[in-house]
Amino acid sequence: MMLRVLALSLTLFTGFVQATVLQRPITLDTGSGELFGSLLLPKSDTPVPVVLIISGSGPTDRDGNNTDGGRNDSLKRLAWVLAKHNIASVRYDKRGVAASLAATPNERNLSVEAYVADAEAWARKLKNDPRFSQLILLGHSEGALIATLAAPSVDAAGIISLSGSARPVDQVLRQQLSNNLPPALMQRSNELLDSLKAGHTDDNVPPPLQGIFRPSVQPYLISLFRQDPAAAFARLKMPALIIQGSNDIQVGVGDARLLKAAKPDAELALIEGMNHVLRIVPNDVKRQLASYKDPQLPLAAELGTRILGFIDGLHSR
Repeated sequence: MMLRVLALSLTLFTGFVQATVLQRPITLDTGSGELFGSLLLPKSDTPVPVVLIISGSGPTDRDGNNTDGGRNDSLKRLAWVLAKHNIASVRYDKRGVAASLAATPNERNLSVEAYVADAEAWARKLKNDPRFSQLILLGHSEGALIATLAAPSVDAAGIISLSGSARPVDQVLRQQLSNNLPPALMQRSNELLDSLKAGHTDDNVPPPLQGIFRPSVQPYLISLFRQDPAAAFARLKMPALIIQGSNDIQVGVGDARLLKAAKPDAELALIEGMNHVLRIVPNDVKRQLASYKDPQLPLAAELGTRILGFIDGLHSR
């Protein structure tokens, strides 16, 4: 038996429908490093829609797992929801993360612009593949911003913003930190945010703030703070779906409403009880945090319904 298995066919039963799905690795040579991902391809005699899934901030991998926050498999489970309904997907480790670490091993060299260029390259690869029909970009959390910035240049058929912020991220951080930091640290945090927003690094970071503002991540934060997610979303010409959970402790319903205001023809789906890792979890801090490390929790059922309905509706537009 070959030690390296390149493809695996799995048979899935969904009600009375049987679908065969090819699961295999997929790679992208960016010219500045190789990126690694996973392809789920339902067996079909005709081209199928394909969703490029873009993960969130920090060391979050293709499956939605973060070395700092635990394993929940949110994006992996979402990919299988799509596969069971005859929709292909590609999810990938961003440069500097997991299997794609070698593409940019030093986080000082990461930028939003590089992430966008990578998403565009993946999208072009999928658009040129005859097995696929429509291309949809789906970004989760910070990935929603990357998807928004990448979508116009690749002429995506649609875009899905999943738990995406509408405000510049420095504003989101100020709000999150104000709820958790004592006054002295909050003051220093605001000074760091002001400096980075102005495009300047600041190496004087107190130990409790190193996780967020460590000097090596500051160049990336500078590139991130330049972005205005709502303004970028307003420029989109293709159909869009905004999905936000009511029990998300990282991004609020207000952000989803701001995105909707920026692009009034976008669909807005507010899912009652859904949190940031796409599960139905009460607004209890302990249970919320536990869900970030529980891959067995099912995804919110309405999440799949909304996404599938949106993709199916693209055929008639």
